[in-house]
Amino acid sequence: MFREMRRKKQMLSMDECIEILNKGTSGVLALLGDHDYPYAVPVSYVYCNSKLYFHGAKSGHKTDAVKKYSKASFCVIDQDHIIPEEYTTYFRSVIAFGNVRIMENEAEIRRAIEELAEKYGPDGHEAERNAEIEREWNLLCMMEFSIEHLSGKEAIELVKARQ
Repeated sequence: MFREMRRKKQMLSMDECIEILNKGTSGVLALLGDHDYPYAVPVSYVYCNSKLYFHGAKSGHKTDAVKKYSKASFCVIDQDHIIPEEYTTYFRSVIAFGNVRIMENEAEIRRAIEELAEKYGPDGHEAERNAEIEREWNLLCMMEFSIEHLSGKEAIELVKARQ
């Protein structure tokens, strides 16, 4: 169902893809937006238990797009080092394809927002994180991205440098 990577030598292993998802701080979520235009929006996320979690408002373009059509893709760029003399970049990135759902179970939402809060505030105290979650709870919309296909690629120069 998903295309095979054309330049297989540049393909990242599944472990490398997951490492990039774990260390990344933002990615671009691509959805089917208004009037069937692509809608690609940068989001903060957390990768946990083989899924991605995002937060958002209970209403808005992202939420409406997810309600309309659940299929999506998500891209994280790990590296994009410009090499001017070669007219290229030495890049590493991953892309996930899957389905997004708006979470409704409060226990699941709580676990997901706690994972997100821990990622973006690892030095904070649990009480501070919980206070922030409580303050935003009624406005919070959590989304779960179930990954169906994950792949990563890096510049051929990076492949050669590792060999």
